[in-house]
Amino acid sequence: MVEDAILKAWFCDEILPLERALTHFIRRNWRTTSEVTDLRQDIYERILIGARSGVPLNARHYLFTVARNHLINCAKRAQVVSFELVADMAVVEHRFEMRSTETQLSARDELRRAEAGFGKLPPRCRQVVMLRKLEGLSTRETAERLGISVHTVEKQLTQGMRALTDHMLGGSGKVARRALFGVRKAKSQ
Repeated sequence: MVEDAILKAWFCDEILPLERALTHFIRRNWRTTSEVTDLRQDIYERILIGARSGVPLNARHYLFTVARNHLINCAKRAQVVSFELVADMAVVEHRFEMRSTETQLSARDELRRAEAGFGKLPPRCRQVVMLRKLEGLSTRETAERLGISVHTVEKQLTQGMRALTDHMLGGSGKVARRALFGVRKAKSQ
């Protein structure tokens, strides 16, 4: 066991002059800059405890080995989750699962209503809505695939989405087409 006076002299002569390099090492290898001073003090404490049994010959090597090992241990401890936190998370997870079940049931009901609404659409309108909204094709791509004009795609999409919205809100879900003869009559008067 090393005497306190010898240990103190060794620490002041060999370790303290390396403080700047040690601080730089900690900053480079640790994320939280506000913890650098505390980590440096912890390393000094570990160095003194370890050197009590025998003063190392290479102080620099010893210092950075202790520093590296201490940072590794601190990082490992930071990843350990407390039992209280796990218990709290279990309660939250249970609540989430209950909400999740309710959400899934609600989503299934909405999906069934949407499928029923799709079933009410005329075939061409259904194709346009499926290609545009479900497959994500552009208006031009949809028109090319179906061999119709871009204007027709836009018109069919508008009618289909209005009918689906009407159905989802509890309406009949029928495609509302303008009566062309009614428009002509208004013009002729």
